[in-house]
Amino acid sequence: MPVYKLHYFNVTGLGEPIRFLFHYGGIEFEDIRYNSEDWPEIKKNMPFGQMPVLEVDGKKIVQSGAICRYLGKLVGLAGDNDFESMQIESVLDSFNDLRLKISAALYEENKEIQAAKRKTLVDETLPYYLGKLDEIAAENDGHLALKKLTWADLYIAAFQKYLNYAMKGDFDSFEGYPNLQKVVCNSLANEKIKKYVESRPETIC
Repeated sequence: MPVYKLHYFNVTGLGEPIRFLFHYGGIEFEDIRYNSEDWPEIKKNMPFGQMPVLEVDGKKIVQSGAICRYLGKLVGLAGDNDFESMQIESVLDSFNDLRLKISAALYEENKEIQAAKRKTLVDETLPYYLGKLDEIAAENDGHLALKKLTWADLYIAAFQKYLNYAMKGDFDSFEGYPNLQKVVCNSLANEKIKKYVESRPETIC
């Protein structure tokens, strides 16, 4: 078994789906968490100067999507063929489109522009994307693809805490989207993930 080390900040964000997948699979890994004060020095040793980074037997791999696809296959939550895998990745890419729009508003420095972006998010973008994703979850019996648990479900469940933080009162754990709530519940029903969530370090998001 390879030696795994996950390098990320002490937040949920892009690192949390990776943590969920490791715990789901019962795969031992070192969960290395950095504070923002450590980052300027740590950044020098990270490929492309970004995280999360998965270290596999000393080799550092970047890009959370690639890491999750790898782990999804490793723990048996990927598609059984290329077409099934494409369905999983399609819905995840759509969710990440939404995530990037949320992040763009959250980290906008100009307060007036930020307010305008947030209004568009709340009034238009969030209802549109979450509505579409909820429809997909309804069609797949409380899952995001293939009518069964896949790494797409764990990915979105892992992001719920971040979304609550990022939207600051304009989002509450997929309230109003019952099928997405089922996705989260189905993911958190796994005993290994449930145990992790109950014991994970406290973070701001």
